[in-house]
Amino acid sequence: MAVGLVQLLPVQRKSLTDHVFDQLAGQIMAGGLAAGGPLPAERELCELLQVSRTAVREAVRRLEQAGLVATQQGAQSRVLDYRRSGGLDLLPALLLGADGQIDLAVVRSVMELRSALAPDAARLAAQRRTATHCQLLRDLQLALHSMGELDSQEVLDELGRLGLELWDVLVDASGNIAYRLAFNSLRQVYDPVRPATDLLLAEELRDVSGCCALIDAVLSGQAAGAEEHAKVLIGRGLTALLAAIDALQPEAEAAQRA
Repeated sequence: MAVGLVQLLPVQRKSLTDHVFDQLAGQIMAGGLAAGGPLPAERELCELLQVSRTAVREAVRRLEQAGLVATQQGAQSRVLDYRRSGGLDLLPALLLGADGQIDLAVVRSVMELRSALAPDAARLAAQRRTATHCQLLRDLQLALHSMGELDSQEVLDELGRLGLELWDVLVDASGNIAYRLAFNSLRQVYDPVRPATDLLLAEELRDVSGCCALIDAVLSGQAAGAEEHAKVLIGRGLTALLAAIDALQPEAEAAQRA
């Protein structure tokens, strides 16, 4: 059962290191461990979390790799301002606030990034696509045409899957590694809430003609056309999702004050 934008997911098995990392990263990003301040000493963390030194050391090493702490030989680790030192890989952790609810500001940021990245990825794809990319796009176009005009949840689920596959191919065809890695990070945010998000993106996902026009532009090497089709297509989803966020915002703020 979905609650707002949240959908319950199977419990994932995690190692002790994962649990330590998740707790410390959560505290840093929620402000419980202030930027510029010291990370609790290794012995203190072992006692507080009831884990071994090995688990704590591995977790702190991961925190450093994620840009959340800075460590120096013989000195206590310091907490960093993740907004200045972190990367896109932090987005999935930021999606859920300290209260366990979806952070609507993060959802908005992710959708705005998607809208900025997608048109240029489509433009580059039209210039750089290979024969393999073209065949994948033709296959997707056939799959989209086969969906028909049925208005059911099953159709929407399939359109959501095909839409993700389309953008996966386009980003790959763009030949831009930065776009590729950014897309991977966005997927990590999007996948856990995809069933609920697809409902909000329904107008975009059901625009089969718009998707096919985008594919045609890429296949024919029309860079400007591909960019424009992508902008219009993504704009449909962005408008609907931002409207939903605006409607949910007062409710979310009231829940935080309660």
